[in-house]
Amino acid sequence: MRHPTQYDVERPLEIRREPSGMPSLTPESLTPYRSERAARILNVAIAGTALVVLAPVMIAVAIAIKLTSPGPIFYRQTRIGVDRRRRRPVSALYDRRMRDLGGAPFAIYKFRSMRSDAERTTGAVWAAKADPRVTAVGRLIRKTRIDELPQLLNVIKGDMNIVGPRPERPSIFAQLSQSIEQYPMRQLARPGITGWAQVNRSYDSCLDDVRLKVRYDLEYIQRQSVIEDLKIMLKTLPVVLGAEKGW
Repeated sequence: MRHPTQYDVERPLEIRREPSGMPSLTPESLTPYRSERAARILNVAIAGTALVVLAPVMIAVAIAIKLTSPGPIFYRQTRIGVDRRRRRPVSALYDRRMRDLGGAPFAIYKFRSMRSDAERTTGAVWAAKADPRVTAVGRLIRKTRIDELPQLLNVIKGDMNIVGPRPERPSIFAQLSQSIEQYPMRQLARPGITGWAQVNRSYDSCLDDVRLKVRYDLEYIQRQSVIEDLKIMLKTLPVVLGAEKGW
């Protein structure tokens, strides 16, 4: 696991740090460097190409899910996206309307990896690495992150980027925002399928794990660029292939 201070960038950047070595961030300091138009073109091009290339894999997964577990092939869930209101001047951060949901809600798509009644008794809970609700096919597609492939459609729709902070459900977002002061700042960036936090950390097992991932996410927002996105995409491959721990 790499420490956030080892972020490999060519552009020098001043980051105020706490005694622990983690970046100390404020809304004013989270200013994106990249061209959003260039990032959008890159994301649509890669997502469109990936959908074509991976179509046979996605069809095979869809068939496997349908044949081995009752319920739908895809899982649709509401997540919290980018909060464009936080891109206003700092004085606007005190606008009470910002506290509605923390960002624009959207429907995220995944291949269903759990039983169709998985949350009937538990409600919204964090995903775990050895979750007993996961099906046999679900264990395989979650291990290889194939369950995330339908989110390429979210990228083309503009709800997500390939790289960015992972989006969370409204109820969990509200809980984490109460526990972690800087958590809502993640919404300054469009959420992603993978991210700097995901290639450095595995599944969350406690609140401290989430807090550390937030720090990775915020440092990514400070450093984001098309080049950095490409680097993180490349770092995601060994995680997906099982060569490194992550996500």
